[in-house]
Amino acid sequence: MTESSPLTGADQLRDHIAHQSDRIKADLTKAVSFPSIFGTKPESCEASAAWVQQAFTEVGINDVHVEDAVDGSLPLFGFTAPADGCPTVLLYCHHDVQPADDQPGWDTNPWELTEKNGRWYGRGSADDKGNLVAHLAALRALREWAPQSRHPEHPFGGIGIRLVVEGSEEAGGEGLETLVEKRPDLFAADAILIADTGNVAVVVPTINISLRGVVSLKVTVKTLRSPIHSGQYGGPAPDALYALVHMLAGLRDAQGGLTIDGLDASQTWDGVQYTPEEFAADAGVLDGVELCSAGTPSELAWARPTLTITGIDAASTAHSINAVPAEAAAMLNLRVPPKMDVHEAEQKLIAHLQNHRPWNAQVECEPMGTGEPYLADISGSAHQGMQQALAFAYGKSVDEVALSADGGSIPLCAALKATHPDTQLVLFGVEEPICGIHGPNESVDPTEITAIATAEAIFLANFAKKQ
Repeated sequence: MTESSPLTGADQLRDHIAHQSDRIKADLTKAVSFPSIFGTKPESCEASAAWVQQAFTEVGINDVHVEDAVDGSLPLFGFTAPADGCPTVLLYCHHDVQPADDQPGWDTNPWELTEKNGRWYGRGSADDKGNLVAHLAALRALREWAPQSRHPEHPFGGIGIRLVVEGSEEAGGEGLETLVEKRPDLFAADAILIADTGNVAVVVPTINISLRGVVSLKVTVKTLRSPIHSGQYGGPAPDALYALVHMLAGLRDAQGGLTIDGLDASQTWDGVQYTPEEFAADAGVLDGVELCSAGTPSELAWARPTLTITGIDAASTAHSINAVPAEAAAMLNLRVPPKMDVHEAEQKLIAHLQNHRPWNAQVECEPMGTGEPYLADISGSAHQGMQQALAFAYGKSVDEVALSADGGSIPLCAALKATHPDTQLVLFGVEEPICGIHGPNESVDPTEITAIATAEAIFLANFAKKQ
């Protein structure tokens, strides 16, 4: 790509962001210092929200404030109105993070941004405070460039900016989803930029067009009034833990494919492919361990329903005794692809468990929540504009911008489409696979923050002309 671009302000905006490198690092250092874990760290969440409020106010967003949420989280909203005849774009991110203090494997303090081998380490450095900082950098650049725009009197060159910074996304986002239903005016915009995904690889610009939904279910198996001696009663006595293990094993076949009765698991994926070698490296698969072979990594991770056992309640090996277990439980995480009904999938999972219980064991299934899948319409001006902006920011052609999927869930996307069906959503961000989000040693490549901020600023400058 040539140094100049037909995109309005592209060269100037890129330069403005390049000059922010120290400020970007300082912002992320501050953001990461807050252990803003919703539900367990209320004081840190409050401190994080206060910093977010101050930071976005300083870059020119008006009336940044916390709205009451049913889950007690601290979502922040703000709005700078557009110039006459210009559209409004909503910028989304979240300031809450996953826990880290009790997670083994960290090589650095998770609450101190640490530079190592060209990457920045710390909890939230990518998910999602890296994206939050990219929003700030983009808005600063837009303000620097605004005097040269068609609307020099407007702080952002004419484009209206609506801000939404969620406070409980990592805990399911109940508070924000409820606000979408009760206060749709808080989310009214011509386009919504969801900065909570990322590129398929470093320096490969990507727009995410598909998200799976999610079903969370707790299953409890009971067989005895209490544990009993395994020598005296073992054999005839129905072992609750064995029953649970048998049921769970029956949810997938030997190749890793899902086998829930009546649930289709044969979907294909025709977009950019996730090769087995790339997937194994990104996922940290141990040497010699094989991937599940029921489909390609792209199909299994993005396009099909899959199930993960995320926890089991049973006696630990350190405290085990020679007794037949009377009760055992597990948490199940079922990912549901677009065009599949999450509630129907939940009911099929429950029915399968009830119909495949050994010894007529008592099985209780407790639904723990669902999230809807999302499939983008990529024909609109917002997607096309972001493809052009990403291409310039990464020095690629538009054809080199990948259209990818994510096996994760952002239930907010489906809620926004339900209340604002004519609004275009674009999903992108700094969270490429090496970031290791949710795990120990989460990190971000600082050049990804710069490139994403550049693309966002260029998009906003040019989208201002669309209406």
